[in-house]
Amino acid sequence: MSIDHTMSPAAQEADRQLKAKHRALWASGNYSAVAAELIPALGPELVRACHIGPGDRVLDVGAGSGNASIPAAAAGAVVTASDLTPELMAVGRELAADRNVNVEWVEADAEALPFADNNFDVVMSCVGAMFAPHHQLTADELIRVARPGGTIGMINWTPPGFLGTLFATMKPYAPPPPAGAGSPPMWGDEAYVRNLFGDRVTDVTVRRQTVLIDHCASPLEFREYWKRNYGPTIAVYRFNQDQPDRVADLDRDFLAMLTEWNKATDPGHTAYEAEYLLITATKV
Repeated sequence: MSIDHTMSPAAQEADRQLKAKHRALWASGNYSAVAAELIPALGPELVRACHIGPGDRVLDVGAGSGNASIPAAAAGAVVTASDLTPELMAVGRELAADRNVNVEWVEADAEALPFADNNFDVVMSCVGAMFAPHHQLTADELIRVARPGGTIGMINWTPPGFLGTLFATMKPYAPPPPAGAGSPPMWGDEAYVRNLFGDRVTDVTVRRQTVLIDHCASPLEFREYWKRNYGPTIAVYRFNQDQPDRVADLDRDFLAMLTEWNKATDPGHTAYEAEYLLITATKV
């Protein structure tokens, strides 16, 4: 991981510790299962929106286990998948090999990418870079490594959508965020993202879309799925594990939220429409 040596030693150490916590968070549970079972359509959707084709040099930031990287490679692109969490990339390597596509996997911090300026035709992120704590640093890096005229594409969960509401439900039970850290769903607000990118991009296209999540038979089963597999949910429950009353309250609020959002009308099924912001732009 690249360290900003203009930071004080104390600030550098705090940043190391913060990134170590993020790595551990995403290594907990089974995010590769979440990506494969709940949102497999999002990676190919982002690849289509970025018009990725043969020979394109593509960087996927916060790639996880390759939900977007692998479809980009299958489209003929030369793909580098970067992520802070090597455990997720290990799964991605296996998936890429199973699908007979070539992807380069690089452990990297979205806020300090180890790549040269103006290096990629497409820089993309599928609900990945939005979880880096310092949003402006992340936006600056996405733009820096794209070539002039290159494409920047992102899929981000929106604040009022299903995932944004899930995070809002957990927030009262979560530890306070680090100083200067932004809330991940803010990346799903069009005005906010436009402000982060500023006048360094043009031809900005924004669409709000939804993906249907219908993996579990009941809201209760779905709550337990999140508790078992999703790093941010695991972290919140772990933070409260010594306070059984708070765990019970969180269980109650989480189940109420999942029950309210369930659109399925027949027993034994659930259906959740998860809204995301799909944004593409051209680097000036």
